Amino acid sequence: MAARIDHLVTSGTFSLDGGTWDVENNVWIVGDDLEAVVIDAAHDAAAIAEALGGRRLTAIVCTHAHDDHIDAAPDLAARTGAPVLLHPDDLPLWKQTHPERLPDGELADGQELTVAGTVLRVLHTPGHCRGAVSLHAPALGTVFTGDTLFAGGPGATGRSFSDFPTIIDSIRDRLLTLPADTVVRTGHGESTTIGTEAPHLEEWIARGH
Repeated sequence: MAARIDHLVTSGTFSLDGGTWDVENNVWIVGDDLEAVVIDAAHDAAAIAEALGGRRLTAIVCTHAHDDHIDAAPDLAARTGAPVLLHPDDLPLWKQTHPERLPDGELADGQELTVAGTVLRVLHTPGHCRGAVSLHAPALGTVFTGDTLFAGGPGATGRSFSDFPTIIDSIRDRLLTLPADTVVRTGHGESTTIGTEAPHLEEWIARGH
């Protein structure tokens, strides 16, 4: 059976640099009827576990370590036995939320994770934070971008560990080079496509300055 993508929206808060905001997060589940990976265990481990429906969870992949994307990861790992995977450049952010519990494994640029016979290729896409990654699934025609690229532009870069020129480089060199019909599944809000976003790169650069 081919892998499919299931989508869950969870609600909670995002806190950084002394501020807290209400947010809704996209949780993506990639797999078949037997096994799956979760991309960004946000806010509600019980709801995510219910959406898995008894499938074997092979990994909890963190696109980055802002608290709204990782707050439920340890709980989900405890429920399922799945390892939590994070790019090591985001360990300082991770430790702000989970100082007593480190991730179980590291993500690296070019690494390939396989679930239900489908490859998820890790792309290091820093800028929103230092260890941000995207996950490209060519066979599914999609890329999971976390908070690096949204419908309408780049993720925010106004807080600690972020940098606007770096996120522009990541989007231009790592994401906009993907096929135009690639569906962009984001950390918040609606999906888009590479072809929809690519023509606006220069506008974002001008807006950022």
